[in-house]
Amino acid sequence: MVWEWFRWLAETKGVNLTIFYDDWDRGRFFAGVWTTIHLSTICIILSILIGILGAWLQKSRFRIVRGLVQAYIQFFRNTPPLVQIYFFYFAMDALLSDYMGISGGILGSYGWAVISLSFFAGAFNAEIFRAGIEAVPESTIESAESLGYTNAQIYRYVTLPLAFRVCLPALNGNLINLVKSTTIAYAIAVPETLYVSNQIWSDELNVTEMMYVMWLTYLLLVGALVWVMHRWEKSIRVPGFGRR
Repeated sequence: MVWEWFRWLAETKGVNLTIFYDDWDRGRFFAGVWTTIHLSTICIILSILIGILGAWLQKSRFRIVRGLVQAYIQFFRNTPPLVQIYFFYFAMDALLSDYMGISGGILGSYGWAVISLSFFAGAFNAEIFRAGIEAVPESTIESAESLGYTNAQIYRYVTLPLAFRVCLPALNGNLINLVKSTTIAYAIAVPETLYVSNQIWSDELNVTEMMYVMWLTYLLLVGALVWVMHRWEKSIRVPGFGRR
């Protein structure tokens, strides 16, 4: 009965929300939303791991390692994410396919979107974690050294947990931006929310309605992420630490 009300709304008022009363449109729209959700989730996890590793390698004793990490950070921070996703999908895929002798490409559009967006956000996360690590008092690290901790143990058990609490607000902003940036996957035909919405309004000629639906959809998705991240920030906060 609820779906039929939307059909009546379209027939009498001209508000054509086919995603509610048409099974085909509803199915592909919610499939697109689900693609956005799991694409965002995978990219968030990978970008955090890349950021942690990048922050660790920036403290390496080897100049070449630090130089390579800096080159990666500068490349992904200073080039447009749309250009990056095109580069991976069209250039890197063709290059690797030729080198490995594989026809048809080694990854699909979804796979390259995950790689491109994860590296893009990971470059910012590396700098965020680096700033958090530098905020950890040197006396805390010296105390861990006096207890016989190795450098890896200090980073894992002392520096990173404290740095994580300091940089979490900045990390939240970058992860929110990452979720919004998943819309560029549309450019390489990943069937996420924007892509399927474009298909629907092209078929049904209901551009205005779908624009409102997309706006509300992303508002809900990003709002849910903001709520989760703020709850997480409160749950791991150390009273007095990281405040001036």
